[in-house]
Amino acid sequence: MVKSKVATKSGDVVALLSAKEALVLEMLLAVNRELYGLEMVEASAGLLKRGTIYVTLQRMEEKGLVESRKEARTEPEIGIPRRLYRASGLGARAFNEYRDRHQRFSSTLAPVGG
Repeated sequence: MVKSKVATKSGDVVALLSAKEALVLEMLLAVNRELYGLEMVEASAGLLKRGTIYVTLQRMEEKGLVESRKEARTEPEIGIPRRLYRASGLGARAFNEYRDRHQRFSSTLAPVGG
């Protein structure tokens, strides 16, 4: 079942945040600048793939987690302009809550064999 509702509160988004979306947000927030989709693929150590990054980014933009803009191009350049992505305020809040929940959950687990 695909959820098409765009969440308006970070808590709503955290419930819908996938591991890939969390990784994308973590990367965007860590560098504190805009990134191209393929930059994220290259920096992900194989966790993000060329074939799925733009589908993921589009879904994240629809949820309000990231914002994008077309790259400024000089006049003689041809081809499709690339898009630059950055985390939105909602995306930053959602990632911080996701990370905090993950850390709280991890800290409550008993060590294996202990």
